[in-house]
Amino acid sequence: MQIFQDVVNYILGLGSAVFVPLIILLLGLLAGMKFKKAFVSALTLGIAFSGMSMVIGYMSNAVSPASEALATNTGINLPALDLGWTGAASITWSWAYAFVFFAVTIGVNFVMLALNWTKTLNVDMWNVWGKALTAYLVYYISGSLVAGFITAGIQVVLELKLGDMFQKHIQDLTGIPLVTVTHFMTSAAVLLLPLNMLMDKIPFFNKRADTNALKKKIGIFSENSVMGFIIGLGLGFAAAYGVSGSLNLAIQVATALALFPMISKLFMQSLSPLADAMSEFIKKRFKDREVYIGLDWPILAGRSEVWVTAILLVPVFIGYSIILPGNQVLPLAGIINYSIAVGGLLLTGGNLARMLVLGVISMPIYLYSATYLAPVLSGLAEETGAVEGFKKGQLITWSSIEGPEFRILFAEAFNRNVLAIAGCVLFLGLFFLLNRYMNNAKVPSERYVEETETLSEAVSSNS
Repeated sequence: MQIFQDVVNYILGLGSAVFVPLIILLLGLLAGMKFKKAFVSALTLGIAFSGMSMVIGYMSNAVSPASEALATNTGINLPALDLGWTGAASITWSWAYAFVFFAVTIGVNFVMLALNWTKTLNVDMWNVWGKALTAYLVYYISGSLVAGFITAGIQVVLELKLGDMFQKHIQDLTGIPLVTVTHFMTSAAVLLLPLNMLMDKIPFFNKRADTNALKKKIGIFSENSVMGFIIGLGLGFAAAYGVSGSLNLAIQVATALALFPMISKLFMQSLSPLADAMSEFIKKRFKDREVYIGLDWPILAGRSEVWVTAILLVPVFIGYSIILPGNQVLPLAGIINYSIAVGGLLLTGGNLARMLVLGVISMPIYLYSATYLAPVLSGLAEETGAVEGFKKGQLITWSSIEGPEFRILFAEAFNRNVLAIAGCVLFLGLFFLLNRYMNNAKVPSERYVEETETLSEAVSSNS
């Protein structure tokens, strides 16, 4: 077991920019690609992931200090320290059972593929730690390790089905064939669904409102760089950066938003040949079947709607942390809530108006969940000693944890909480409704009407 952990630790230490392309290289060779072509595809994917990680890090390093300054100006002092996903990941990998979830993830996926219960092959092994985190949270709260493994297994199933239902929409948004996202942050769409269905009935929300549509209305102000500059400038002034600091932040955000679409093209360049090879490979062996390649969420990072939504919601996130009674978390490391932005993008097809409304309404869920989970993550940090300088009695958490309602409801359900059991039934019911909704929905480029169409045509088209 120790040898296996050492090997996995070494591979994980290479980073996702090496680990995931290595899997893609092996898949390409298995699908019959020539080594040169498979190697170039894998290398290009590694470059795409590395480049996207650099720009995301650049964006976070620019926005997070401004968010902290904005929070400091309010004078609030909340006890739970937000470590973000990197802190949660390092703690989780220190848990003794974490590496077992490679087997859980792969095993469930292969069984579902063999039984034709999914079309998604999840190669995003980098995020196995998310399943391990779920298992630990359930184990900590319910006291049952078996319950933790069962819940993690359910999460794997849900991720694969989310990959299935969102695939055609992801292909429309990115232009990359037969690729989907299996990251659990897409599960945010489950709780956002009822409100989005309500907005389906309102003509205002049934007009195209992605950044491409905005170009016809506001011209230059809809360009990624210009939007980034304006948003960064506003955030800088809100954080009391002054003119110089605000202008520098504006340029940084504009730079990031201008680079995201450029790097996203590398994903298409690297994955399209693999998708073609995999498609031919499957057709030869399984008649009328196709397999989707499940990857991490950064393949969607080229959509500027993600970043416009995430950054505009930063002051809202901080504002909620100040006014919500019982909240103990100041969102800093997790201030950019990717779950809401990515889940909202896929659910609404990139409709900015809907995404912002959904974000404003759903953000309290994350703060209260992070408050609830603070003792759990703190207990894991104390048990593993993975957080340097951590002191007993200190509270740490993750303000934008993915799928918080799923993790908490199932943990409390296994703790024989009747309300939580009812909540699990409701969550799964909404999940099945989401599956039907997304399978029936038009792809984003065809879903909404143009401004020139009449309101009656808009309602009729949406119906």
